[in-house]
Amino acid sequence: MDYKQTKAPKNTITRDMNKLQEKVGNVYETVAILGKRANQISSALKKELDAKLQDFSTPQDTMDETYENREQIEISRSYERLPKPTLIATQELIDDQIVFRTTSKDDALK
Repeated sequence: MDYKQTKAPKNTITRDMNKLQEKVGNVYETVAILGKRANQISSALKKELDAKLQDFSTPQDTMDETYENREQIEISRSYERLPKPTLIATQELIDDQIVFRTTSKDDALK
């Protein structure tokens, strides 16, 4: 998914938890689902950013030899401007883009 095209707000807004939990049925399961999805989004964004910044790394990088690269700075800033993964996950839940499965207690006992 292209996270740069998401409709998620860039800053935190207050959400009605009763409306969010209607889709899942339980507030705690809703928070768990959002947390797991936010972790998935965060790791995907990190992999994508690392892949883009890999082009700028040199084999003999040391702490003493730090220099500015405008392209590298712009790439980092563009990722910093993206909404936080929790906000993206919440927007995905509102837009019914998250697929989740729950097991009932009866199924778990079998």
